[in-house]
Amino acid sequence: MDNTLFPFVLLYLVLLPLIVYRVFFRVIEPLYISMFNKPVYVHFYPIRRKLSQSQLSVLRNEVRFFARLSPKRKQYFEHRVACFIEGYSFHGREGLAISEAMRIKIAASYVMLTFGMRTYRVREFDKIILYPGSFLSTATNAMHNGEFNPQLKAVVFSWEHFEHGFLIGNDNLNLGIHEFTHVMHHSGIRSSLNQAAIFALMYEKIIKEVKHPPNAKRLLDSNYFRAYAYTNEYEFLAVILENFFETPEIFKKEFPELYANVRRMINYTG
Repeated sequence: MDNTLFPFVLLYLVLLPLIVYRVFFRVIEPLYISMFNKPVYVHFYPIRRKLSQSQLSVLRNEVRFFARLSPKRKQYFEHRVACFIEGYSFHGREGLAISEAMRIKIAASYVMLTFGMRTYRVREFDKIILYPGSFLSTATNAMHNGEFNPQLKAVVFSWEHFEHGFLIGNDNLNLGIHEFTHVMHHSGIRSSLNQAAIFALMYEKIIKEVKHPPNAKRLLDSNYFRAYAYTNEYEFLAVILENFFETPEIFKKEFPELYANVRRMINYTG
């Protein structure tokens, strides 16, 4: 090759992937999202992380969502759980010792909620804080079972209440899903990522539809969603996602349009 051409060839080889990347994420995928309300792809891991056999045992024996996945999607789920455990720190309070199983269950709750999202690790929090039971919130000076504290970049749980929600899969009470929904809501309405556009669009659609008087009356009269859902829009979203994962068949039967919109919002394919 002519030495005078080498720098231009090298520049071309460097710039071409960058150009393709920008065109894909700024032109092609936004167009695809506008047409289909979902990203072009979700799972792509050149190097998949693995859990130890003891960690996998917790997933297999105690996470119902994991048990229902195909073998390939179980590998994706395992990868994301491993990345969560490595990426976020865990801190016990009031003498609570954090076990491997506790880490796996908390990570699994988050991964379950975000499994349809390509970018699932967010910057809105960097730590998990666990108390044995209900705790005094530094944000509200009131007793809480769980909270998302954006100032501390922390998701805080009462382990007693988290475990209860995790073990009982059909009572529409799931503290992990509830608090992690607050995280995703906070992230989704502020992020510039393509998938955030889906979340924000569907969230706005959901709130608009449930505020329509006949729809609001039907929701209240049904007693399907617990009263706490009507505290504000943030709690409504968190509660309906608890119901979405805990009693999906009832949700789909009672409120098919709302169920479909929630499904699109998180790109749920389970």
